Amino acid sequence: MAERTTEAVWVEKYRPPTLAEMVGQDAIVPLLRSYAAKRTMPHLLFAGPPGTGKTTAALALARDLFGDEWRQAFLELNSSDQRGIDTVRTTIKQYARTAPIGTVGFKILFLDEADNLTSEAQASLRRMMERYSTSCRFILSCNYSSRIIDPIQSRCAVFRFRPYPPEAVRAQLERIAQAESTRVDPDALETMVTASAGDLRRATNLLQLTATHTDHVTVATVREYATVPLRREVEAMLTTALRGDFLGARTRLYALFTERGASGEEILRSIHGYLPDVPDTILPPREKIRLVEFLGEVDFRLAQGASDRIQLEAVLAHVAAGPSAGQ
Repeated sequence: MAERTTEAVWVEKYRPPTLAEMVGQDAIVPLLRSYAAKRTMPHLLFAGPPGTGKTTAALALARDLFGDEWRQAFLELNSSDQRGIDTVRTTIKQYARTAPIGTVGFKILFLDEADNLTSEAQASLRRMMERYSTSCRFILSCNYSSRIIDPIQSRCAVFRFRPYPPEAVRAQLERIAQAESTRVDPDALETMVTASAGDLRRATNLLQLTATHTDHVTVATVREYATVPLRREVEAMLTTALRGDFLGARTRLYALFTERGASGEEILRSIHGYLPDVPDTILPPREKIRLVEFLGEVDFRLAQGASDRIQLEAVLAHVAAGPSAGQ
């Protein structure tokens, strides 16, 4: 079948426009809706993994607060692009100090990936939040709240976003597939839900990627285009290592790198997610504890820029050399 074109990115096309239409995050959305209903809010800090609805919640809150005029009262900045103190002293200060438009009485400045701000920029931002709180409310979004200085955290209501439950991801993918007239096999849908690991943005992008090439999405289609290691592949790799076959496990690891295009962080995350399901007869609980501790060390090394291949090979060697090898 000829490839079909899509006129919009589905992540944006199907982003819920209001808080009432958000799926998942049931502990957070009702509180945000109460802010919108009362037309007031404190500074907010949204923390959690990527793809869990932090940006969607900020945009939906702005729409619910300001209505059709929300674009005139909402500014979004990404701290990965503008992370220095000059941005805080110029762009942010200039926006925060100007008078708000409309009847709400304040504007919103949404600072995405705020954990990338330098310590000097965060210190300056804290002063801005104090000085201009009457005219501007800040929503900070981050993956790791521990990287946000305590003086900023204490000035915010902190909301911790969690990975979407499988049923929420499944329901959203089914709605999108129906709207796009795409037939998705049930096992292919489950494969996408598992591969996304609670990241709704990743799941939606994977669905659009596969649906661009066919009107009928199957497991084979998902495996061909998925950019994350699938559970069955990681399971086979670990099982090979647990038998003491390091070279065989390494071959499977290289296939994940070259054929799947997976990153070291994605493979490591998949290994960590699969460990609890390894039978205790194959990997005793004490060995699981030992391996999880080692995975933490490897995760730190990868964050510091170490080689993906060398570090993942070390994980497989660690597994193959354990007491369970040879079973």
